[in-house]
Amino acid sequence: MSDNSKLNTKNSLLNDSVAIRVKNLTKVYHLYDNPKDRLKEALNPFGKKYHHDFYALKDVSFEIKKGETVGIIGKNGAGKSTLLKIITGVLTPTSGEVQVNGKIASLLELGAGFNPEMTGLENIYLNGTIIGFTKEEMDEKVDAILSFADIGEFIHQPVKMYSSGMFARLAFSVAINVEPDVLIVDEALSVGDMAFQLKCFKKFEDLQAQNKTILFVTHALDTVIRYCSRSIVIDHGKMVVDTTPKEGVDIFKKVLTGNLSKDEKPVYEEEKTEIDTVFKHEIETNPHAQIYGNNRVDIVDFCIFDEHGKPATVLEFDKYFTIYLKAKFTDSVENPIFAFTIKDAKGLEITGTNTLMKQVLTGSFQKGETAFVKFRQKANIQLGKYALSLGCVNICDGEIEVYQRIYDALFFDVVGSEQMVGFYDLRSEFEIQRVAK
Repeated sequence: MSDNSKLNTKNSLLNDSVAIRVKNLTKVYHLYDNPKDRLKEALNPFGKKYHHDFYALKDVSFEIKKGETVGIIGKNGAGKSTLLKIITGVLTPTSGEVQVNGKIASLLELGAGFNPEMTGLENIYLNGTIIGFTKEEMDEKVDAILSFADIGEFIHQPVKMYSSGMFARLAFSVAINVEPDVLIVDEALSVGDMAFQLKCFKKFEDLQAQNKTILFVTHALDTVIRYCSRSIVIDHGKMVVDTTPKEGVDIFKKVLTGNLSKDEKPVYEEEKTEIDTVFKHEIETNPHAQIYGNNRVDIVDFCIFDEHGKPATVLEFDKYFTIYLKAKFTDSVENPIFAFTIKDAKGLEITGTNTLMKQVLTGSFQKGETAFVKFRQKANIQLGKYALSLGCVNICDGEIEVYQRIYDALFFDVVGSEQMVGFYDLRSEFEIQRVAK
């Protein structure tokens, strides 16, 4: 929670329809290679610089209308949290201007604005005082806060005893019940259980219906598509684009894979490109992937291509995508079996297949030959994060011979606006008949 009184000195300049205006915002940090360099710079009579500048934000500008829900998307370290902290007044910009119209309630990080020695109930009143409410006004709100937080008797315990989930419950409950004009959330909801997250997003919908403004950072791209009216993509402290949620997610895919300015022509369809290009260098792979086998086959390259044939680790729900691997044979092999499996965030294998299951005889491969293998399918699985594993094996005398397996070769997201229960969508069709009395 934060007091935004310092940010509102120029509210008179804002149109009534504008909730937040950010103009040429820059935040620079001085970084030193050695802690002693800071003192040497301070004492140097000639003003010699021992630091180098790091731009957490550089010349960022945008305007958010009242009632909009805007998702901020970017890689770790892109500047998203710095932006939100400046808007809420937690950080001071190096240059630029922020104007906010109305009362801000923010949930930037767990425990921010809470005194760990005080009980949850005492912290509710403390945060109310910081925002500007009287004790009598908080008395009227406390029941709603306790009901939403639903942490039971822990409300009378010091918050230093709370789990991260309890922190999130209480902090979010306070933030939404102090009647904010602008709600700002920075990834804090990711620590809660699914039931609590669903309750939070239901509250988002209630605030949207009340024409409240919501600004939040998330790595759950499906959340941006489902709940936001706009998206802003930030990379290396600069704003890449301010656009629709769908287009923002598509552009963020290119930012992740380094393909933002590359040719849009599908790359996996050209044989020459397949031979010459190492596609795993164009996406973010898992550096801790487990690789084992007898190495009669070497999986030298792998990738996921989206519906447009571009390397991607963010896939759109129910769109076609292609799993690709390139295998070099260091020995002669008869009918190798190529396979993939997909695991969810909890490590549960939810789907997968191989050439044997598909009743495909792959044929004979001689030493020195290379195989290019593609599996094409639709991403009609639950929205969320997944891990892809790959393998090349064979079955000899009833035993599996592992040529090579790569567990958790890469991680990817499935995003979209549809909701479902369970692991995948059956693409059900339904019919309703009405019969009069």
